[in-house]
Amino acid sequence: MMIVPGLTLIVFFTVLSPISSKFTAEDCKTLGFNKANLLCSTCDKFGQSNLSDIHAKCKECCLKDDDDDESSLRRYPKAILEVCTCKFGAYPQIQAFIKSDRPSKFKNLQIKYVRGLDPIIKLLDMDGKVVDNLDIHKWDTDEVDEFLATHLAVDT
Repeated sequence: MMIVPGLTLIVFFTVLSPISSKFTAEDCKTLGFNKANLLCSTCDKFGQSNLSDIHAKCKECCLKDDDDDESSLRRYPKAILEVCTCKFGAYPQIQAFIKSDRPSKFKNLQIKYVRGLDPIIKLLDMDGKVVDNLDIHKWDTDEVDEFLATHLAVDT
């Protein structure tokens, strides 16, 4: 090891503390979990496989779903999936979702083609106002389907 006079090297270690009740989105990303669309019921699969450490961390990063307390889950009356068809080559999973029969399961989902746009999902309230935008360019077909099934209100 070579020591250079006048140069101080400071190393910071980030430790995810179990004292905090929930990890931040960045903490979860570091652990390999996507806090935006990880359902708590998915974490239970780790518990069944004797992966208790991963199970505990997963539970800190997940969203409550139908298997949990229903009142804590936010459902949106309408969603719009926006994407540019010219970018389908870059997002084959999004293209596969759109071209499959999966969107037809969601009567309150609109697919809108917007020139030059990377894929996003806009979540709307009862008045049709955009409440949230989600960047979904890294999602696969199953993640899009699972998210919509969980967070899109059942059309009555």
